[in-house]
Amino acid sequence: MKIKQILPTLGTTFKNQEHIILRDFLALERTKLANERTLLSYIRASLYLLLGGIALLKLEDFQQIKFLGYTSLSLTVILLIVGVYRYNKLSHKLKDYYGDIEVQAKLKEQENLNT
Repeated sequence: MKIKQILPTLGTTFKNQEHIILRDFLALERTKLANERTLLSYIRASLYLLLGGIALLKLEDFQQIKFLGYTSLSLTVILLIVGVYRYNKLSHKLKDYYGDIEVQAKLKEQENLNT
């Protein structure tokens, strides 16, 4: 039996058709915050690599390790691109899956205020 038949996939064609309850809404908010926190971690790590690369390039007595500085600068750019890509990928998946959840929540809130 093929693995694709066994494992379900959540592609772009899958849409959530149910109204979510408070627990699910809070879980969605936690996931969004965790995604933002992860992006900030990628940015922080890339900044550390940038500082390390610049420091290695500024060392005058150690010319034989300049390649480490250039490698660090290259990894900085790669790490930043990976972080932004993963952030956008998860954000789009969440929007595709839940659709207009925030709009639905605001409408329910307004209905509760009107009654």
